[in-house]
Amino acid sequence: MDHDLIPETALDWHRAGRGAALATVIQTWGSAPRQPGAQLAIAGDGQMAGSVSGGCVEGAVVAEALDALQDGRPRLLTYGVSDADAFSVGLACGGTIRVLVEPLGEEGARLPEAMLARITAARAARKPVAYGIQPDGWARRLIGPEDPAAAARFRADRSGTEEESGEFIAVFNPPLRLLVVGAVHIAQALLPMARLAGYDPVLIDPREAFGSPARFPGTTIVHDWPDEALATQAPDARTAVVTLTHDPKLDDPAIIAALGSPAFYLGCLGSTRTHAKRLDRLRAAGVDEAALARIHAPVGLAIGARSPAEIAVSVMAQITQTLRQG
Repeated sequence: MDHDLIPETALDWHRAGRGAALATVIQTWGSAPRQPGAQLAIAGDGQMAGSVSGGCVEGAVVAEALDALQDGRPRLLTYGVSDADAFSVGLACGGTIRVLVEPLGEEGARLPEAMLARITAARAARKPVAYGIQPDGWARRLIGPEDPAAAARFRADRSGTEEESGEFIAVFNPPLRLLVVGAVHIAQALLPMARLAGYDPVLIDPREAFGSPARFPGTTIVHDWPDEALATQAPDARTAVVTLTHDPKLDDPAIIAALGSPAFYLGCLGSTRTHAKRLDRLRAAGVDEAALARIHAPVGLAIGARSPAEIAVSVMAQITQTLRQG
């Protein structure tokens, strides 16, 4: 879920004495402009950051937020976005959204500063966290990924309201990352695709002539040996790793390092025969069968891809499938 830096902005405004409120989309019907979890921060002077409707109802939400800062009471707001209004902001059709507005503070039913600070601290540390609130009484709690009730929401990046309890759960996952080993032609297509899909991509290749800014403009490039680079990058459960060099001296250390991490995806370029030889080498290196089963190889979904760009599409599709479906 794309929260940008909205919670951090609201916290900064509050701590600066400007006052702040958070508006969060908690339910949608029809073709609503934003999905549950979308947020808007509103300062006491009316400045805002983020969006809950793409511009359709922001003005009304800001007015309600300023009132909430005065009386200290959260509120639930429901708006219908007409087809005409939707068209004016570039949408095909309208819908209905329900928005939760919470003023920050320590009194009454306000969103406590300490709770929002814990959320922003978890985000800074790349730790997944979710925020739960019961709109019928404003009871709040923080939820970790180990909570069975929220595990599917963390995996799918899906904020929403629980049908049975009525609790709204806003998921704050760390940004997705893609670590690519090998500055080859496929990487030139894969890295921009990853950025478009919401990943922070990093290219790893000790060969500086291959991994150059001229070949990969705007890309973070690491020229360390792959296992050293992965140790520094510390792949977590929001990280995918792809090896593309075809060189066992480069790919194998990276594969072993990735298998020793919680990375949710590991894909390796190479034919079925190449992968069989790779598995033999990894077994000889002491990698067990359970770990080997985590490797996606030949990398990518079997869509008949031929060109580097088509292979990159198949790789991003498989990464997405693994992330969303497990």
